[in-house]
Amino acid sequence: MEQPLESLRWVFAALVLCAAAVVLAALLRRRVILRRGGAVECHLRFPGAGGRRGAWRIGLCRYGSLGLDWFPAFSIRPRPTAELSRRGLVVSGRRPPEPHEHLPADTTVVLLAWPAGGGGPEAEVAMNDATLTGFLSWVESLPPGTDWDS
Repeated sequence: MEQPLESLRWVFAALVLCAAAVVLAALLRRRVILRRGGAVECHLRFPGAGGRRGAWRIGLCRYGSLGLDWFPAFSIRPRPTAELSRRGLVVSGRRPPEPHEHLPADTTVVLLAWPAGGGGPEAEVAMNDATLTGFLSWVESLPPGTDWDS
């Protein structure tokens, strides 16, 4: 009877060790993303099939000169899950969150569109007011030397 109990302890210890490694990798990933600068916490969702909206996903957005990279909060993937092009990006509106969306109270939902059709599907981002100010500044400014009209 001693033998199966001992092997069960080893299996349990291995599972605990694997879970700890995944949590550590996720925390390390978050730290690396934040350390590179220009990263803020926000929620993202895309319209689903038939115009239905998908679920809100929490993550980190990192501003870049050519676009916005979005990393899900609960992942160990090192690359962004969504890349929103800055070219042609237009803020088509903003609104407070609806009660059924279960977003934090100080959040504003920003509707994004690419009218020229060169950037991707419509999207919605939700962020707090301080983050929203930085995001709108990023949208309205162009990196030095950028000439997208030529």
